[in-house]
This record gives sequence, C-alpha cells and structure tokens, in this order.
Amino acid sequence: MGASDDMPGLVQLAQELESILKLRTPPFGIKMFETVEAMNAIPRLRRPDAVHTTDQIVAQAARLGWTIGITADDLVNDQCRAVIGLARQDETWRSGEPFAGVWYATREDAAAHQAAMHCVPHGRYQAMVVSPVRSNRLAPPDIVLFYATPGAMIYFINGLQWSGYRRFDWSVVGESACADSWGRALATREPSLSLPCFAERRYGGVLDDEMLMAITPEDLEKALAGMRALSANGLRYPFAQYGIQQDARAGLGVSYGETSGKKASAS
Repeated sequence: MGASDDMPGLVQLAQELESILKLRTPPFGIKMFETVEAMNAIPRLRRPDAVHTTDQIVAQAARLGWTIGITADDLVNDQCRAVIGLARQDETWRSGEPFAGVWYATREDAAAHQAAMHCVPHGRYQAMVVSPVRSNRLAPPDIVLFYATPGAMIYFINGLQWSGYRRFDWSVVGESACADSWGRALATREPSLSLPCFAERRYGGVLDDEMLMAITPEDLEKALAGMRALSANGLRYPFAQYGIQQDARAGLGVSYGETSGKKASAS
C-alpha cells in the first residue's frame, strides 16, 4: 500500500523503539494482500482454526509473536471485515442496526457512528497478515503498530513533531476504535492514535493503561530521529519526576531552555 520494499533497517528501528519507550510488547506490522495466494506465500504463516475478531488476530501477533493471516471468512462479523476492506460498507452496514439500543440510543445515533469510521475501501484486498516487525516477514508492512502508555505515546509524538512540526488531530469514534488506529492508518497513511475500545480490551487483551499507535514505516523512522534529538537535549523517557512542591525555575531552565530559567529568576 505504498511503502517501499527497500525501507532500510525496519527491524532495527522497531527494536530501537521498543528500547526507548520501554514497550511491554514489541511493535508489529499489518500488510494487506490482493490475493490469498500472495498471503499464503508469507513464511511461517499461521491460519486461524476458529472464528475471531480482528482484535484477537492483532493480539496474537502482538502478545504471542505469531505471524497470522486472515480472510473475510475468518472474522466474526462485517464490522471487523469492513474496517480492513474485506466487506462492503453497504447500506446494511452503514445503518449500524446491531448497535442501536446497545451502544447507541437510536438508529440515527448508530448510523452516525458507522459514518464516522475510517475504513479501507472495499474491493482491492482479499487478505491481511499481522506479524511482529522483528520477524521481518512482511518486507515491509503497510503500517507498524505498537501499544504504549500515555507517557510513552506523548514522547513518541514529540519525536514526530521535532522536525517539520505539525499539529495532530485524532478522532475517537468510541466503540470500534480499530477504525481510529489500523483502519485510519491503512486508509490514509497518516499517524493514527487511538484509545482502544471495549472489544479490543475484552477480546484483544489490551491493558487498561495502553493506547495504540498505527504509523507508516517512514513516519516511524522520522519519529525515532526526533526522539534521538530530544534525548541529546536531555529530554528522555521515562520522565523523571521533579516534585510537585519544588521551586520550578531550575528545572524549567533545563527542560525549556536557558531563556525560561533566566526569566523565572528575574521574576
């Protein structure tokens, strides 16, 4: 889906990310395939022996280290299939009927939720593979994903913003938050941060303090370059606590530049 096959050192970049952010689970990748035959050519590929949610498939790569491939038939419903482009986002799907009265008060609310979701367009892909980046089997993945705490996520975002600064505005669809992460990143190739939803936590084993980032390999490289620069400036993760009752001037002078310290002293 646009990533270059000669992306240098992605395995090393993923290992560096894991080390810098002290990740509990290693980064993993997602790659979409236009044919089942192309998916089946991936080395040491596992295929599900049961029907799953996409959250479970992702978790098997993230938590168990598996390389696992799926088609539409392996997923439990069209909500999972549609986000990754393996089912049509047709009128029935757009109605959100199963969600009305369960997650949303009315049919109109449920339909508005469906309309807010980022999904891969249907028709091009027949399969998806999820695999730990360290396995180097996707050569390269379309997107790289990782779970991290909020503190680690803001440091990663600071790295993305080091050079070529841009403000990030991320969406929260609520339930079906996979549309905010892998759905959005696959569809737009933009960095995509999400608050994992009920289904991801119940079926995907996501922990209470974990967020999910989905990003292209190119943007991962950019973020790591930024974090290296921040580290050279003494700004490192995890953040050392300064103390809620300490005089802030000395600390600010280090963290925000000498000018801030001098102004604080003058005041």
